[in-house]
Amino acid sequence: MKISELHAIFLRHPVVTIDSRMCPKNSIFFALKGERFNGNLFAGEALKAGCAYAVVDETVDGLEDERIIRVDNVLTTLQNLATYHREKLKIPIIAITGTNGKTTTKELIAIGLSREFKVAYTQGNLNNHIGVPLTLLAMNRTHEIGVVEMGANHLGEIQELCEIAKPNYGLITNVGKAHLEGFGSFENVIRGKCELYGYIRENEGKVFVNKDNPYLVDHSEGMDRILYGRNDPTLFASGTLVDATPFMEFDWNFFDRSYRVRTRLVGEFNFDNAISAVAVCKFFGINADRISAALEEYEPVNHRSQFKRTKWNDLIIDTYNANPTSMKASLEFFATIPTSLPKMVVIGEMKELGETAMEEHQRLLDFLAEQPMGKVILVGELFRKFSSIKPYYELYDRVEELIERLLKEPITRHYILLKGSHSVSLEKAIDYL
Repeated sequence: MKISELHAIFLRHPVVTIDSRMCPKNSIFFALKGERFNGNLFAGEALKAGCAYAVVDETVDGLEDERIIRVDNVLTTLQNLATYHREKLKIPIIAITGTNGKTTTKELIAIGLSREFKVAYTQGNLNNHIGVPLTLLAMNRTHEIGVVEMGANHLGEIQELCEIAKPNYGLITNVGKAHLEGFGSFENVIRGKCELYGYIRENEGKVFVNKDNPYLVDHSEGMDRILYGRNDPTLFASGTLVDATPFMEFDWNFFDRSYRVRTRLVGEFNFDNAISAVAVCKFFGINADRISAALEEYEPVNHRSQFKRTKWNDLIIDTYNANPTSMKASLEFFATIPTSLPKMVVIGEMKELGETAMEEHQRLLDFLAEQPMGKVILVGELFRKFSSIKPYYELYDRVEELIERLLKEPITRHYILLKGSHSVSLEKAIDYL
């Protein structure tokens, strides 16, 4: 079947699912395969559950149904359908990638643009070779702008996602030491993220660039770019940090008027995310009052830069992701918060660092030793390999062991930072702190 023919079917049934347990009536099931599952085996169940069609790339014994669409490769077909659909919509697409802050930046830009436009944007963390096509296929003719988050853990991935989404605009939040196991080196992280610039350059698009980041300034040289940053009124968008103890506040100017924005984001490191959203929204003509109001309205609920006051403690929750760059920034920020409560950190292991894992965790421990923390809890088996861990640090292999400790000996009246890689699942301990 040609992609144009499949697209015609999709327009009649414009809901896509890849999970046979979630099959809205008249949707299309794409039978994806992975290392531990084969969606082809569940095509029949998907049809019984309400799907109008099922796209498969294997013959399933005993399943004969005119609603089965056989293709050579389901994933490739899903991606090609998404690209075809995106081209038919002809709306501007803003692609966002970076080591840290891309999800928060995506959310801020989307909520700001929504003040004037019907915006489609990446939901949750659907930012990979499957998530990006699903994001595009969730768009329809009522949408006026698309905001697509792109994640990567190896070279070539951003280029692949750009070929699928075909963005007109690009924004790289920053580059840092993350996914080194896949990229191989920090230099390759820069190369990988800047594949977005390469695609935009080749297709004569426009990029939004943080003037304060020398890597991004250098790699975007000669491009059609809009610069934003700190304390520089010559930039298209510039702001000044006012406070971040813990909620980040900043000032920015629109012509001769100054705006004070009091966000619900914690940490100075969120300034760059916020001012990039100002730049994008300003470029697309959003009124300055509406930009500021949108940024103040956004409240993170996804364990990213989130403040929570429980009946026992004050918490800074940043447990969705962690790498050496974001870990250092979070600890530096936490150390500056004025409080009468004793400070405590719960640190989870940093994943996907490859051969640099021991070196980077040693740097983390060295940095922790210099910080004025009353109590330090480490979660992750890797920490047991270090002889330099302070004897008064608490060490647990898994978060469940930490929870058992908290049930027996609750911790109260502390200001606590929780920071670790997503797979460590530190968020499970929130209800016990």
